[in-house]
Amino acid sequence: MQNGGIMNKREPIKTAFLYGVFICYIVLLMNILFLSRISIFELFNNERTLFRSINLIPFYSIMEYISGSSEITNTLAFVNVAGNIVIFIPLGIYLPLFKNDKRAITNLLFILIVSLFVEITQGLLGIGASDIDDVILNCFGGWIGILGYKFSLFILRDEKIVHTAITILSAIIGLPVTLYFLFIIKMRF
Repeated sequence: MQNGGIMNKREPIKTAFLYGVFICYIVLLMNILFLSRISIFELFNNERTLFRSINLIPFYSIMEYISGSSEITNTLAFVNVAGNIVIFIPLGIYLPLFKNDKRAITNLLFILIVSLFVEITQGLLGIGASDIDDVILNCFGGWIGILGYKFSLFILRDEKIVHTAITILSAIIGLPVTLYFLFIIKMRF
């Protein structure tokens, strides 16, 4: 009985920690997606030059990257493709933790909506290319995260244990990596 009381007292701390890491991740995501090319002060400067590019043809950008011949183009392509996948994996992992609806399709739909919102906002604000390929890659990354959560649940067979495991991994990997990118690399604010 006493052990159960200790576990219940740790639950709010664990949840608060996960929310804290998730908030840091969202701040990093906002920096990468919206402020990596311009600072927040430049964003609202009405004299800045807007850059708008829109691609609505699925896999067009990815095929352009694949057919690129220079080493610089190939490196840039890899960073863009891998980056668009990797930055949405945590969202796919965290969504089932925080939402009551744990169905993969509803979480993937949420990721699709977030990704579409990001691409439309980038286009409207003139802070990057709006690209359907980014939406596809973001959804793929989110899907990897959702599958990672589902696989963990299948292996560990207990949602509380999965929650604890993700909390531990967030402490060991997630928070240090997020803070590294936010403060060490000094992404633009």
